[in-house]
Amino acid sequence: MLATFDIVAFVATTDPAAARAFYEGKLGLKLLSDDPFALAFDAHGTMLRVTKVSEVTIAPYTTLGWAVPDIRTAVSDLVARGVEFQRYEGMTQDAVGIWEAPGGGSLAWFKDPAGHTLSLTQR
Repeated sequence: MLATFDIVAFVATTDPAAARAFYEGKLGLKLLSDDPFALAFDAHGTMLRVTKVSEVTIAPYTTLGWAVPDIRTAVSDLVARGVEFQRYEGMTQDAVGIWEAPGGGSLAWFKDPAGHTLSLTQR
């Protein structure tokens, strides 16, 4: 039933100013609205709502990700904007933090100001 409808993505923040600076300023997403409940961004046609909360619970896994055509260019562009990429023990990542998955594809992870893990994937 829901296969024909758009999905809306959600993450939470206790610091809307930092979230806006990150998602709009560093990631380049267009701000759609800022109301008492959430910041809403256009993530290439998908609405991303950054919900304003009093406490954030961080998931121990990736919560948002982007499929990119050239992960090296995307990582380089984000690093130039001040985004720091994560390194994980036990994973062989290259000098900029990109991991080559055994089944194919490349991944890199970074965090938003609230601590949510975000990713880039090149298939």
